[in-house]
Parts: sequence; C-alpha cells; structure tokens
Amino acid sequence: MRDFTKNSGLLDGGINRRGFLGGTTALGLAAGFGGSLLLPNGARAQEPKRGGHLKMGLKGGAATDTLDPATYSASVLFVVGHLWGDTLVESDPKTGAALPSIATSWEPSADASVWTFKIRSDIAFHDGSKMTVADIIATLKRHSDANSKSGALGLMSSIKTIEEKAGDLVLTLTEGNADLPLMLTDYHLIIQPGGGVDNPTAAIGTGPYKLKSFEAGVRATFEKNPEDWRADRGYVDSIEIIVMNDATARIAALSSGQVHFINNIDPKTVPLLKRAPKVEIIRNAGKGFYSFLMHCDTAPFDNNDLRLALKYSIDRQEILDRVLGGYGTIGNDYPVNSAYALAPEGIEQRSYDPDKAAFHFKKSGHDRPILLRTSDAAFAGAVDAAVLYQESAKKAGIELQVQREPEDGYWTNVWNVQPFCASYWGGRPTQDSRYSTSYLSTAEWNDTHFKREDFDKLLLQARSELDDAKRREMYHTMAVLVRDEGGLILPVFNDYIMAASTSLKGFVEDIGNDMSNGYIGSRVWFDA
Repeated sequence: MRDFTKNSGLLDGGINRRGFLGGTTALGLAAGFGGSLLLPNGARAQEPKRGGHLKMGLKGGAATDTLDPATYSASVLFVVGHLWGDTLVESDPKTGAALPSIATSWEPSADASVWTFKIRSDIAFHDGSKMTVADIIATLKRHSDANSKSGALGLMSSIKTIEEKAGDLVLTLTEGNADLPLMLTDYHLIIQPGGGVDNPTAAIGTGPYKLKSFEAGVRATFEKNPEDWRADRGYVDSIEIIVMNDATARIAALSSGQVHFINNIDPKTVPLLKRAPKVEIIRNAGKGFYSFLMHCDTAPFDNNDLRLALKYSIDRQEILDRVLGGYGTIGNDYPVNSAYALAPEGIEQRSYDPDKAAFHFKKSGHDRPILLRTSDAAFAGAVDAAVLYQESAKKAGIELQVQREPEDGYWTNVWNVQPFCASYWGGRPTQDSRYSTSYLSTAEWNDTHFKREDFDKLLLQARSELDDAKRREMYHTMAVLVRDEGGLILPVFNDYIMAASTSLKGFVEDIGNDMSNGYIGSRVWFDA
C-alpha cells in the first residue's frame, strides 16, 4: 500500500487514508480490473478472450503441502488458493489500496476500533450452498484460534469480537486499526463453508475456479466455476498447475511449449530465455525480499554482537549484482521498502564492512565456525548467495559452513526450525501486517524469534494511531529496532522474474506480491 496522502495520484485532492479505506465503494472502484489494466510494457491490454487450457509450471510445492489455507506458505499454494477462494477484501494492483470483493463496502468508527462490512448476498460456494455472514464469521474465528496454527494468526490477534448485526459483519478490535480492510486481504483468510472448521482441506470456496484434483508436490487441476459472481476474471476454461521445483525443467517446459507460464526465474537464465522464440520475460517489482534468518533466542545467535558481525559481513551489492543480475534493490535488515505506506526514511544504509564485522565478532566471544543452511527452495540462487556470503565473511575472520539442504521439505524441516538459514518473504499489504506476521512476539511465523515487549507495544500503538506523522515515526523506530537488534539479514528486495508464452496475454503488474499477487491464473487469457 502506498502513502495515500503523498504522491498517490488518486488522492491528491485531499482524501486521507482513513477516509479512503472507509469509502472505497463510494469512489466507484471495481473489485478487480482483469484485462483492462496495463501490460508490463505499459501498453493498454487488448479485449480479453475466453477459452483454452492454461498450464503453469511453478516452483514452490512440496509433498507436505495441504489444502488448508491456514497452512499456505509457498508459491504453489499461494496460486492455488487464489483460484478456488476469495477473501473479504482485495487490493488495487497499482496502489495497494483496499478494494471490494466479498465485502462490498466498509465503515469504521471514529477511532477505527469497530468496523462494519456490507457483504454480498448473491454468492454461492462451489458445492451450491449460499455463502452467508455466518460462514465469514466462522472463517475469521478459525484463523483467530491459536490451535489453528494459521499463518494469519498474528494479524487476527487484535480482533476482540466477530459478529453479525442486521446482516452486516461487525469486527470490534482491542484497539483501533486504520489498516483493517487491507489486513483482510491476507491470502490465508479464504472464506470457506462453515469456516472450514469441519473440513479445512476441502478447497470449497467462491473463487473463479473449482478444484478437480490435487496431488501434493505434483500437480493441481481446476475447471471454470460456471456460477462465478464476477465478469472480469476467469478467462480460461481450465487450469493445470504442475510443480516444477527444478529450474532447468521449468525453462525446458516453457521453451518447448509444454507449459504457458513459469515463475521464479533465476536472473542468470534470463539471457538464455530471451533467445527462445515465443517466450516473454515478465519483471515485476514489489515488496518481496531474500534473506538469511537467525534465531535470536538460540546460541550463538542470542548474542547481538554476533548478529551484528554477520550483518556487516555480507556484501549486499555483490549479491544484487551476481545473484539477482541487478533485478532488485539493496536491503537494510528491516523488512519494509518504499513500496509501503509511511515507509521509514533517513535510516543509514548498512554496508559491507569487514572491519566492523571483525570487531563485533571478537566482542561476541564466539570463535567457532557457524553453520548456515541453504537451498534453492529458499529463493533462486540461494545456494550461490550463501557461497558469496561465506567468502565475504571470511575476510572478516568469520567462518561460515554452508550446508545445502534438499529442496523438498525445506519449508517444514529447515525454515522456522533451524537457527540460521536462507529464506524469502513475499510482500504484505501494510507495515502492520508485515510486522504482525513475523515480528510480533506471539506470531506463529516469527521466524527470527525476535521477541521484545517494547516492539510489541509500538506495533500496537502504531496500529491504532490515525495521525500519519506519528505513525511514520513509530514505524521508523520499529525498523531501527529490527535492523539493529533483530535476527534478520536482508541483503536485497527482489524483483519478481517470470516468463510466459507470447500467446498468453493480460498479465497484471501487482505491487502486492509475486505472480500478479497470486491471481495469475484468473487474470490471464489466450490470444488464440
């Protein structure tokens, strides 16, 4: 989400953020833009055509995947969920602003602690049952339950009551939250019959496609939902997602015409793909980042001097140039870039400094090798990045032992389990949701085990602060805390690099996340 009070174009007339979030429908914005958005080269899209069978070869699937949206964590399930399900609210691809979906409009109380949502009454689930406010309530309550292990649990922790009043959905919060509608765009919060309590893996939703088959780590197939409630999405008749975690296999499949779209292109292979006939490279900047994670509560990473030593011993520019091929921007060890509203400014850029790294390493008292686990499952080029990191750290007298882990099962056996590993994160709608997902002490996905009462307090204060200047200051303080005392090493924010057949049209650049914020399957169409 961009800063709605500055450089946003749409809101230059003086509408503030809270007014915008509360009055989206009054502005006449559609819930989705489909093929009417701009193509990557800035040209106006053609009139969408319908029909055809879309085949996508995607990295980011594993044999341990399940269809319970509470557990979704990687690329394949991110796309799968957006095909069969809908969330209450969506986001504008260009600005990140909240847009109607299942909820047609919303209105906050004066202090943004009580939100009333108007809900569509003409939507049916794939099993033919009518979607009701009760289903929405049950869904949100399931993801609020600590026993659910939902990836959205940290986001939902501030919701005190979820209830129906006069046919509306009413959410009462423990404190005000000016960003609540955008919080509800989180891809885990897919509305399910009965909230998915009885059968969370049924994959029955209100989305543009119905699930036909699913084999974890292998493939998923879908057919068009004939009762879909929207007209600007779902152009192809059927979709097949084939899990292709091997980069060579993905490139070969696209080049030979076996699939129409692939994700997670290694920048080093871009020149090769550009020479392939009938293949187009798609580049999309966003909020995602590549990183190395340290558990702040696990020795030796419970020593902040050691953490600082490792932060100063990575050559960010080298990783940007040699691993990403320049497709990205330099990071500064906090998970927010200028694509977020109220992004912090004026924080000194941390640079590669072997002398400072050596100083903090000596001060930490640690004098043994440090094990770093990595895998190309973490991000394209993660193994190469770890080797470059090993070399730059050596100049500071720090010995990193790089251990390559199997790609299959990396997200269950290594990430959030082992104390030092490579990882990546996609974007989140707001700074609040970014921090709430993985830096709030109680967050299920607090993957650096960063747990500080002062940070948690600031996060809650910023969430309910309606004065943007004060809120920006709080976010600045939070960024500095994470940068200087957290376990995140963030060398680069990555551009998303994908490739598609030239017959595939309508790709929508979306600031929200990779693969058109997960909507790739329902937004594209064939120029047949």
